[in-house]
Amino acid sequence: MTSTADSFATGPMWAGFLLFVLAMLALDLFVFGGRKAHRVSVKEALAWVIAWVSLALSFAGLLWWYLNGTQGAEIAQKKTLEFLAGYLIEQSLSVDNMFVFVMIFTYFAVPPELQRRVLLYGVLGAIVMRAAMILAGVWLVQQFAWILYVFGAFLVITGIKMLVFAEAEPDLEQNPLLRWLRGHLRITSGFHGEAFFIRQNGLLWATPMFLVLVLIEASDLVFAVDSIPAIFAVTTDPFIVFTSNIFAIMGLRALYFLLADMADRFHLLKYGLAIVLVFIGTKMLMAPWFHMPIQWSLSIVATIIFVSVIASLLLSRRKKEA
Repeated sequence: MTSTADSFATGPMWAGFLLFVLAMLALDLFVFGGRKAHRVSVKEALAWVIAWVSLALSFAGLLWWYLNGTQGAEIAQKKTLEFLAGYLIEQSLSVDNMFVFVMIFTYFAVPPELQRRVLLYGVLGAIVMRAAMILAGVWLVQQFAWILYVFGAFLVITGIKMLVFAEAEPDLEQNPLLRWLRGHLRITSGFHGEAFFIRQNGLLWATPMFLVLVLIEASDLVFAVDSIPAIFAVTTDPFIVFTSNIFAIMGLRALYFLLADMADRFHLLKYGLAIVLVFIGTKMLMAPWFHMPIQWSLSIVATIIFVSVIASLLLSRRKKEA
């Protein structure tokens, strides 16, 4: 694990990346149909998934090119592998968030054409929350180096709980946050397009879409608690942590629209993600005695995810044939 003191990023690099993120969000919101309610087709979702994966890989290539020219090949390889490992971990863990999105949209019976905008706001909220949590995590690691072992123990416990309760389906009807919102807000009986609030008889009413937004933001916060400590097993460089997180988050919405209708076919993926958390947590706890090369970590995480996806598809195919 590297020290935050080893961070190579300059002020202009941070500013450039933030401008890139804002530009992509603006394109999505104002150019590529983000302001118009419509059902996202598989073709459109696949195009966005390919675009975001390509952008992440291009960023890794630019990172290597810049560092190779300024700090040498060894640092360039190390930082690039850290980014790729962080991106893979964050992208993998964000898939679990996708299952929660499916559950929320199904519970509220949100029409497919109304899902796009609320997920965009969910992405914006997730970016703000991740940025705050990353800054807090970096500060904690700088001040208290032992906090990494707390993160490791937390991830092991979380992974074991995921393994034990992988089959459990959360009951949204009993969700404390949802019950509180229903008890303190005037809520309309049906959707009013993409609106979160409307006025009726001079009074402000919340729509079910606002409840959907709050639950999505809450799920983003819960998953950030797992994913932020996980990436500190790979690097504590704030620029690598932030960029890998943002690329994973920005691609999550497209991944949801691509895979939402097939979510039940990836049944075993939850077990794979739980094993990834246990592996990462164990790696952090063993750091004083055993340093695992970043190439190994990247390969092991990729193998776990790949095997769980293939096993899920084979199992669902056998069930269908049966």
